[in-house]
Amino acid sequence: MTKEKTAPDFSLENAAFARGIIRVAGVDEVGRGPLAGPVTAAAVVLDPNNIPDGLNDSKKLTAKRRDALTEEILKVADVCIAHATVEEIDEHNILRASHIAMERAVAGLLSPPDHLLIDGNLIPLGLRKNSEAIVKGDARSLSISAASIVAKTARDSIMMDLAQQFPGYGWETNAGYPSKKHKEALVKLGVTPHHRRSFRPVHNILYQAKN
Repeated sequence: MTKEKTAPDFSLENAAFARGIIRVAGVDEVGRGPLAGPVTAAAVVLDPNNIPDGLNDSKKLTAKRRDALTEEILKVADVCIAHATVEEIDEHNILRASHIAMERAVAGLLSPPDHLLIDGNLIPLGLRKNSEAIVKGDARSLSISAASIVAKTARDSIMMDLAQQFPGYGWETNAGYPSKKHKEALVKLGVTPHHRRSFRPVHNILYQAKN
């Protein structure tokens, strides 16, 4: 029986280098599940000779560790962070909006990558050339794990700022995810401009308010 890797490594990137590829970018997104806030993506091209220690799936790291790693990643890698807005989520659906954010992140890199390692099992429409979909990629590829850390840190910062403007929803701790406190606040305080109206709990409250 093959053991599941406990930490990401650089084997997928090295396999690409062995094929003559020069610039490999890891791509990941965060924020598909929340009821509020944007969906955020990051694209990261690591320097093979200067990879920060401790990269891992962002969900396995503390906020303090993610912040420290983000600072290191931004110093040594080519990084772009991009978002799709609540309006775009409601217009297109969350999957397409997350892909839009990924496409924007790749487009914003300082130099175009030659190959993409994309977390998940689907490749965004605009990134289908020279790309690999890597299931559980943030736990397998150091480039994808770096992207997951940077994206998570960026989105959490946005939600912290929004929590100051819209207190009571608990965004400073739940980041917009449908926690009990968040759902109770939706009923009590109502829907904000930053809530995703196409998501059922928000839609149901708006529908009830009209009737």
